[in-house]
Amino acid sequence: MKKKWNFPKAFLFDLDGVLIDSEPLHGQAWKETAALFNLNLTYTQLKLLRGKRRIDCANELVKLIPKAVKAKELLNLHKPISRKLILNAQAMQGSESLVKRCHENNIPMALVTSSSSESFQIKTAPHKWMNLFSIMVLGDDKLLAKGKPAPDPYLLAAEKLNLAPQECWAVEDSISGVSSALEAGCFVFFLKDKSDELPKKEVFDQHINLKQITYLKEIEQILNEY
Repeated sequence: MKKKWNFPKAFLFDLDGVLIDSEPLHGQAWKETAALFNLNLTYTQLKLLRGKRRIDCANELVKLIPKAVKAKELLNLHKPISRKLILNAQAMQGSESLVKRCHENNIPMALVTSSSSESFQIKTAPHKWMNLFSIMVLGDDKLLAKGKPAPDPYLLAAEKLNLAPQECWAVEDSISGVSSALEAGCFVFFLKDKSDELPKKEVFDQHINLKQITYLKEIEQILNEY
């Protein structure tokens, strides 16, 4: 990192694509849903849906589908497709180790995800280590005004931990999530594929609190320096 950051008072973890390898499955579910309306979603379009709540994704598809369609109709079609696919979601490499390390070292943690409570239960059921999270901000949290990329989810998570966002390290994998955490004031680890590109430089050039990583293990290595 460009500077020595204070040891985090808490970790704020995104779920999909950070702890659970469900992003490709979510993408497939939206692709299959869109195909029902003869819309072939491109890779770029699918990436723009990453990190967002289902309702926000549905609203994006409404804009792309040529014929008139309501978001509710899309959600009703998407739900069974998605539910079947996410049953196969595996843990991301290094996620269980990092979460357990935080727990064992008494570093508070919060889950900050756009997934609904129902979706969360389905995809995390096989992963008992997810029970280590006692603080969660889910996509359908009644206290949540706006979802990612708005800062609301991370502001709410910090509030639930009784901490300032600036005292927290967030881990994200989507532009939507990174934008949310940065705007909230967190230091952010951007877990990204080597093939992914950051948006135009001006979007993030004022944020020195951003570090790109390729593996979660890199965070454990950084913790070893303290």
